[in-house]
This record gives sequence, structure tokens and C-alpha cells, in this order.
Amino acid sequence: MREYIEERTLEAANYIVDNNATVRQTAKRFGISKSTVHKDVSERLQDIDHALFHEVRKILEENMAERHIRGGLATKRKYAEKKESNAAAHA
Repeated sequence: MREYIEERTLEAANYIVDNNATVRQTAKRFGISKSTVHKDVSERLQDIDHALFHEVRKILEENMAERHIRGGLATKRKYAEKKESNAAAHA
């Protein structure tokens, strides 16, 4: 495996562990696609650092279990902001 790919994989994995980050947050931080992050931490990392792979996997499993909650909260926030802006426009 090319050295820069290993470095990118380790940086992304450490970022996820250090910040309890999602794949989307990690992709945005490093300016790469979600697919690349996912492939790095779910496939390549296992061959590079097995212990780190298990740490990252645990965090990503928690994120997947919680994503429906985050989505619901985002929708609630969206409509609350819309309601506020409509109220302000009519005041």
C-alpha cells in the first residue's frame, strides 16, 4: 500500500477516535469523500493497525445506532427555525 494512503488512513482513524467523529465529519475535515474515509477505516485500517481498527469500529457502530436520533433532532431544529423566521416576518 502506498505510504500516503497509510498515513491518510491513520490520520482519519485517529481523528475519529480523538473526536468521536462521524465518517461525514472526518471526510469534511480532511477534504476527502465519505466513501474514501469509509474504505480507509473499515478495510485498510484492519491491515495497518488492528487495535485501532477495533476502536474506530466501535465508535462508528455507536454513530450508526444514533444517527436516526440526530436526523430527527435536525429536522425538529429546521422546522423550529422556519417557524421563528415566519413569525418574525409577520410581526
